[in-house]
Amino acid sequence: MKRSRRVEAKNRSVTRYTRAVPMRRVMRGVPMGRRARGVERRDPPFVPPEDWHEPQADHQGYRIVVQDPGPGFRHILTPDEIHRRLAQLPAQMVEPLQVVQLSRMTRKKCTAPCYGMQWGPSIYLYPIEESLVETFSKPPSPAQRIEAKMFGGRWRQYGSTWKLHWTEAAVKDFYLNNVLIHELGHLLDSRNGGYTDRERYAEWFAIEYGYRRSSRLARRRKPAKRRHHSL
Repeated sequence: MKRSRRVEAKNRSVTRYTRAVPMRRVMRGVPMGRRARGVERRDPPFVPPEDWHEPQADHQGYRIVVQDPGPGFRHILTPDEIHRRLAQLPAQMVEPLQVVQLSRMTRKKCTAPCYGMQWGPSIYLYPIEESLVETFSKPPSPAQRIEAKMFGGRWRQYGSTWKLHWTEAAVKDFYLNNVLIHELGHLLDSRNGGYTDRERYAEWFAIEYGYRRSSRLARRRKPAKRRHHSL
């Protein structure tokens, strides 16, 4: 069934949060990190259920599970792109990861949409609209404007509705160098237990091992060619 844009804009507030517990407390039913769409808040709402992948003590590498994205949605990354990006990281950072799941968007998940979630040794990446335009009922925070600009996203206001526009290259950069790396940071964080500390670590990890390696930043750093005129 096609979703109503009016309902979508009404229900999708601009929220960004992480629900976190220490790695030593990983158990079924305890989500650890979640990369929602929007600004930070301390009391995250309902977390949509996900497929639980039982941790394997003798696992060799990680596997990628691909679900149908759902009507009107599309996955941003392919398994090959995920493999190539994670291969650029030190092996010890990727070793604890067991599953990357490209999850399906459902009506229930639309009530609390997010880009990614980390749960136990698994990372879940969520699809976005096929149009690459996200609709929100509340304006973005200054921090969210800055983050979108870092990766090439553009916020625009249409009356009381706000939309985040992505290009193909920009949204891939965002998922590869922000969402994926942010969630991996949560998975590796076995020291912090509180929300603020865990979120601070994941944000630092995403900047250090994600944004600083992004193609967009590399283009900004490219020195300008000087033209020399001969007399």
